[in-house]
Amino acid sequence: MLEADQVGSAWRGLWDGFHTNTPNWSLMLPGQPYDGADPDGFLPREEIVRYVQRYADFTASPIRAGVSVERLQPTEDGFDLQTTDGPITARAVVVCTGSYQKAFAPPGAHSLPSGLLAIGTRDYRNPRSLPDGAVLVVGSGQSGTQIAEELRDAGREVILACGRAAAAPRRFGGHDLLWWARESGFLDQPLDALPSPAARLAANVTASGVGGGHDLSARTLQGKGVELVGHFAGYSDQQILFHDDLADSMAWSDERYLEVRGLIEGFCEQRGTDAPHLPDPEPFWSNAPTSIPAASMGAVIFAGGFRPDYTGWIDAPGAFDEVGFPIQHDGASTVVRGLYFTGVHFLRTRKSSLLCGVAEDAAVVAAGVAAGLR
Repeated sequence: MLEADQVGSAWRGLWDGFHTNTPNWSLMLPGQPYDGADPDGFLPREEIVRYVQRYADFTASPIRAGVSVERLQPTEDGFDLQTTDGPITARAVVVCTGSYQKAFAPPGAHSLPSGLLAIGTRDYRNPRSLPDGAVLVVGSGQSGTQIAEELRDAGREVILACGRAAAAPRRFGGHDLLWWARESGFLDQPLDALPSPAARLAANVTASGVGGGHDLSARTLQGKGVELVGHFAGYSDQQILFHDDLADSMAWSDERYLEVRGLIEGFCEQRGTDAPHLPDPEPFWSNAPTSIPAASMGAVIFAGGFRPDYTGWIDAPGAFDEVGFPIQHDGASTVVRGLYFTGVHFLRTRKSSLLCGVAEDAAVVAAGVAAGLR
């Protein structure tokens, strides 16, 4: 097992106030399910790092830390790997780097003036680490809304450039949102349940695990004093520009929420139980500006999510689709024999990249590797 940095490095690199957005009971790595005193809580960054480290120790995994793979190339009988610790040959390779290795920056992101601090979520640490002035957060998915809330709670002036991200209550009917997603079969939906393969890039439903977990949406942030604007549109004439589409994005989010509500109502009807009360979306009116003077900004945080980046180091033309995801079945590449993947969003189901689903996929992939080698 090659690890470019150290065990849990992806979690270690998150901001100081990060909490998992899935409840502790969903930590289901084989042989080490969550066994703490707060199954309905949400682990802060340092505790999730310790959980992953304990799992590595528990499995006694043969990890070579600090070894980065620079190039992976198929050969006639396997693979050649160029690493920072020298070349390696292998009969089979399982890529476990996850789906989203490259931060996404919207068009116009690089047009901002050089004197304005502009960073991604991986470079954000805490409110004190930012210069004085208002903070523009670009992206209203899970990371964007959580960082915007943290900044606002710290007394910062915050503007949130909203995209299309669904939101739902953290808890209803006596259970967490993820419980309903699991029990209703939502997490078991395969890729073909999506309207298109590109829909894998859509933001996850927003809610927060901070403070024991609570609702978090553009509406709740607006209620806290966060100013909402439309999609980021670039920079011109000393102004940061936004599209006039905030109302459209909110309407799209409300439609997704109603779809989730319908799924839960259908699930309860099938079980013969009463559905929990999920209210209609509150009316939303927008008078959002389409430009803000750049001089009034202290920092910009781009929180538009991540994209796959396999082709930057895997030399396998045709093995990845137009979005950048591997073309595979049950984790096995259908283009390159002996190449496998785990931890990919929608590898097999919607939960494939979650700690409550990756183990299920890993068992399938491991069986495929063993069969292939035989």
